[in-house]
Amino acid sequence: MLRLDAVDRKILLALIEDPRIQVSELADKVGVARNTAQSRLRRLENASVLRHGGRDVDLAKLGYDVLAFVTLEVNHRELDSVITALRHIPNVLEIHETSGQGDVWVRLATTDTHQLQSALRHILRIKAVTRSSTTLALHTHLPYRTAPLLENAP
Repeated sequence: MLRLDAVDRKILLALIEDPRIQVSELADKVGVARNTAQSRLRRLENASVLRHGGRDVDLAKLGYDVLAFVTLEVNHRELDSVITALRHIPNVLEIHETSGQGDVWVRLATTDTHQLQSALRHILRIKAVTRSSTTLALHTHLPYRTAPLLENAP
């Protein structure tokens, strides 16, 4: 697990905000010399924190190696307030309104099961959440991808 300092975090946040940012712009935004920004990028890439062309962050390399999928049943009249509350939980990576069993699907990343339990308790304290079901990911065999769709697009 790679430990990040404030400069590393600023670099990653800047890359998330603008994946096409140039190194010189990144250095200015973060407030470091261009060579410092370049060496930090190289270190993050060598540690595999940055993958897929250097713009996608591998959270597991930063210690967030517990990935969970939570299906929520909610009071439909308060769906918007549930989504708003979920957006304020830092461990929540994605929120999807779904059909079928459950109403909302949430993807969480945590550092360990204690942090997962804390995040789940936070979710269950949301007023309109009536039930939850959690599934842990044991291994990712195929990460999120779009290339096959684009390659086969009409």
